[in-house]
Amino acid sequence: MVLLLDIGNTCIKFSSYDLKKNKIGNPISYFTYNKKTLFKIVKYVKIRKIKYVLASSVVPKVYNSFKKNLSKEKIKVYEYKDKKINKFIKINVKNKKQVGSDRIVNAFGSLNYYKENCIIIDFGTATTFDIADKNNIYQGGIIAPGVKLSLQTLNRFTAKLPLVKLSIQKKVIGKDTQSAINSGLFIGYSCLINGIIDKILKETKKKYLIILTGGYSKIFKNKIDHKCIINKDITLYGLALSVKKNKKVFSEKK
Repeated sequence: MVLLLDIGNTCIKFSSYDLKKNKIGNPISYFTYNKKTLFKIVKYVKIRKIKYVLASSVVPKVYNSFKKNLSKEKIKVYEYKDKKINKFIKINVKNKKQVGSDRIVNAFGSLNYYKENCIIIDFGTATTFDIADKNNIYQGGIIAPGVKLSLQTLNRFTAKLPLVKLSIQKKVIGKDTQSAINSGLFIGYSCLINGIIDKILKETKKKYLIILTGGYSKIFKNKIDHKCIINKDITLYGLALSVKKNKKVFSEKK
């Protein structure tokens, strides 16, 4: 049994993976990392007799804490970028080390799941666009400030603007502060998403399946001008597939 662990800036998501049955367990998410969270995950690992961990992490400090504590339980912990893990995807960028492992995992999972050229839009702390070709090449991407981060920044760095919960805004002109902020974020980001997709299509001259993942996928889906689908577990799927393709590393024999 393997633990699939997705460590993001604002959320930790994980699931068990039975390599023999090729079955992913029900995902669990925590939005804070502290001793209590660590204790719960260690308990989860013990109950399920997990022997290995494959993590995708963009927060080295949190990953190192997990590795240190899980290693005490004689559990072998790997990060997706470890040299021992074969990636099975070509990364066509100037500096591979700069690309977040979550973005490569998302591309790898999407290409193998859908068998099409993919644009993966991840609504996380940052809103990222990742472009992957069906011939198994990660071509690079775009990074924009995240929706929640933008809302928090407006509140934190201004004297009077409130912290607003994002909601669907039909009219572009706001009649009060809350609707004005919602217009700027909801309609503004809708334009940003559609504009970037259009630029990608024009630049590459290719057709893509657009995959939405992350917390704000549902709220933006109907504002995107192109056909798109939601897959909130694509990172875990990509990790599970990596485990499957690296069977020798994650052998049950120790």
